[in-house]
Amino acid sequence: MLAWEHKLLYNIDMELEYTYWKTKDGWFVGYLNIWPDHLTQGKDIPELEEMLIDLYEFYKEEQAGLETGEKKIGLLKAYA
Repeated sequence: MLAWEHKLLYNIDMELEYTYWKTKDGWFVGYLNIWPDHLTQGKDIPELEEMLIDLYEFYKEEQAGLETGEKKIGLLKAYA
């Protein structure tokens, strides 16, 4: 069993959409569509997917620590 398969066992019904491309030097770069500002890479698609799962687990834990109460929207005026 691959490492990324093992990590998915506890959350088998979850699907995460991601975007990826192959760079000129042969690496696959990608990001989870829910967090497009956080890139990761792998030498092939399975390694990229493993890195994306690690990225998801890291940010899921970090985000859970930030969710402490009701979210509100504010309005900020900016002058050009």
